[in-house]
Amino acid sequence: MKLEKVPLSALDGVGIKMSERLEKLGLFSVADLLFHLPLHYQDRASIYPIGELKDGMQVSVQGRIISCNVQMGKRRILKCQIGDETGRVTLNFFHFNASQKNTLKEGMLIKCFGEFKRGYQGIEVTHPEYTLIQQREQSQAQEMLTPIYPMTEGLKQNSLRKLAVQAIEMLKQNSIDELLPTQLLSHPISLQDALFYLHQPPPDANIEQLENKTHPAQQRLIIEELIAQQLSMLSMRATAQSQPSIIIENEPALQEKLLENLGFMPTNAQTRVAQEIQQDLQQAYPMMRLVQGDVGSGKTLVAALAALSVIESGYQVALMAPTELLAEQHYINFQKWFEPLGIRVGMLSGKMKVKEKRSQTENIQLGLSKMVVGTHALFSDNVIFNNLALIIVDEQHRFGVHQRLALREKGLSTGFAPHQLTMTATPIPRTLAMTAYADLKVSVIDELPPGRTAVQTVALADTRREDIIKRVYQSCKNEGRQVYWVCTLIEESEALECQAAEDTANDLQLSLTDLRIGLVHGRMKGNEKQYVMDAFKAGELDLLVATTVIEVGVDVPNASLMIIENPERLGLSQLHQLRGRVGRGSVASHCVLLYKNPLSLTAKKRLQILRESNDGFYISEQDLLIRGPGEVLGTKQTGVAQFKIADLLRDQALVPYSLQLAQTIVAEQAHLIPALTTRWLGENQQYAHA
Repeated sequence: MKLEKVPLSALDGVGIKMSERLEKLGLFSVADLLFHLPLHYQDRASIYPIGELKDGMQVSVQGRIISCNVQMGKRRILKCQIGDETGRVTLNFFHFNASQKNTLKEGMLIKCFGEFKRGYQGIEVTHPEYTLIQQREQSQAQEMLTPIYPMTEGLKQNSLRKLAVQAIEMLKQNSIDELLPTQLLSHPISLQDALFYLHQPPPDANIEQLENKTHPAQQRLIIEELIAQQLSMLSMRATAQSQPSIIIENEPALQEKLLENLGFMPTNAQTRVAQEIQQDLQQAYPMMRLVQGDVGSGKTLVAALAALSVIESGYQVALMAPTELLAEQHYINFQKWFEPLGIRVGMLSGKMKVKEKRSQTENIQLGLSKMVVGTHALFSDNVIFNNLALIIVDEQHRFGVHQRLALREKGLSTGFAPHQLTMTATPIPRTLAMTAYADLKVSVIDELPPGRTAVQTVALADTRREDIIKRVYQSCKNEGRQVYWVCTLIEESEALECQAAEDTANDLQLSLTDLRIGLVHGRMKGNEKQYVMDAFKAGELDLLVATTVIEVGVDVPNASLMIIENPERLGLSQLHQLRGRVGRGSVASHCVLLYKNPLSLTAKKRLQILRESNDGFYISEQDLLIRGPGEVLGTKQTGVAQFKIADLLRDQALVPYSLQLAQTIVAEQAHLIPALTTRWLGENQQYAHA
């Protein structure tokens, strides 16, 4: 009997309601339940001396019942005092019945487990799990460490444990497919033995190893899960590369004209990455490349050079940006760069008027707009491209996977898959990229253009606000510089954030009457935002109050000071992105993190890291340590970083090894791939990366 085919309803205690709860955890079959592994273990077998109990301990104790009485008050409480030769402890029961009270007799030996806390009368425990030793049945489960499983609402640990025990009994009668050739593994423990051990570890198991996920049984499963993830990515790359794409020959005339008009040469890093892209475009299968580069490293210019190569060959290019403001910034940049070369640049965004949108979609369909910039509006059903050959996705982790897949489908209508270039200014540590983006080739722009200055960062409490306002005045009036004042998100509400920015702008105008102050936030119309941004860029404004919409794409070399209010509300990478708006000229630049006390330990750590470093790669690694892979990759990623037992951060040393094993399986035992990816990724695998 294949346990993958046995529904959970075959287990005692699984009715319609229980099935629905288990489905929320992604559990449908007995095999799913076996791979739903404990997060933690509790040692309930070992007896802890009562006299050594400390606040917050979760342990088992054993002692004789000294007294057991009902205490009357607002609520009736059954208070039972027990003791051993080292001390005494009180057991509290708020919910009890007469038979329970009668069984807890003086002199009886009792063993109980719970979380012990310091109360008014010393250490106590509320509603412990207990067993009277005389009637204790030595069941196998009680002799083992107790597993603690990942849960969902409406489900109890005990219920899930009972189901897991049944699943293990079934596993004893039926085998589970051993999909990994054991000779490949450094831990040649069988899958069946690993599952037995992890659901029912013996009392002498090394609990520290189990908690740290370094036990050989766990390592065996972690490796298999990482291999499944790698196989999913490699098969996606193979599928993508099996589709034909248009070969783009290197025609450098337009590229040379652009560089001539710009009046400066790309850095060595930009040139290297542009060449890597050019080589990809010359293949008969689609390019799948990720370009990572720190804030201000010049990713947009590299993307523009790639776009010109495609346009010169007679095809269209689409650039998708995550926000209206960033799309507008790209549109202006590409217009400025491309229109002198005779290339029409189109723009599509959700906020456009119907008439304007219709005109733009017509130009796209007729192929008049060779370069099209937009937000997610680009993949609306009514947008039909004429001959799309390259898709550029900016800040790729901000998009859902479905959205990127939808854009790729736009190019497939011609019978050719478009080349795909994704860019991010949130560098992803190498081992994380090897797993999350194993289907992409990665290029890194690791050099900043000459003349850029490192930004000096300080963190100050908002009690120093008046001093900061004076510093802003001095910077603008005495030094002729410009300043950003950034208001961060309040309770995840754009409306409140915009209101805060408006209030801040009004307050600052009252304090700084002879400074020219502008305001930009997400609720303004595109042309209004652009008017203010242009005025700031042209030096017609001294101070720009903005929300986090200015995070990327704004380049004002004369701006040398940024104040970020409530930086504790943002992640490290976003703060680093914002800070990258200053330090774009040759003058010394500063960023002030104006925080509100009291700060959490995490917030203190974040601000400390920003003060210490301007290195985007170091900052992203620290961000990863603080927030975990799921958030760093983008909360909208489906199937990425949602592991059952593996953890990309903890297990990063195993990633290169798992990639090597995955490649061996692809080359020598490809028939194992579908079963392995289904076991660990289920339905998520098709979206693991677009």
